[in-house]
Parts: sequence; structure tokens; C-alpha cells
Amino acid sequence: MVVLDELNIALKDKYLDVHTVIADLLDRPVMQHVEMTCRGAPPELVAVADTVTEMNVVKHAFKGGIAAKAGTEW
Repeated sequence: MVVLDELNIALKDKYLDVHTVIADLLDRPVMQHVEMTCRGAPPELVAVADTVTEMNVVKHAFKGGIAAKAGTEW
């Protein structure tokens, strides 16, 4: 398994070319699983993905006035 954490930021900021990334993903070994994180995936990447999940906050402590805690959120 390969985890590409925050990949979409690198794509959005043009550090990586989306078409090169897609070509590399399609050329990976058959049994290699790739997980990508971060919101805002380009449509080209969504089109070739097997699964796309969009998460939305239902409730968050910060909105209730509870600040981030060192060691937990940062």
C-alpha cells in the first residue's frame, strides 16, 4: 500500500502534473493499492479513481469554542 498524503495540494499548486500522476497510477503493479488524501481532487483524478469519499463536518469542537490542543490537533 502506498499513501499519498495531501496529494491534491501538490496537484493544485502545480508541483506535480496531474496527467503524469495518473499515468504513473495506471502503470503501477496490479496488487499495489494507493490511497490519496486531501480535498479538491482534480476531475481527471476522480475519473480514474475506484473510490472517492467526501467528508463533511457534522459537529466540531472548535465551533463550540474549544481551542486546538497541542499534541492532538497540531
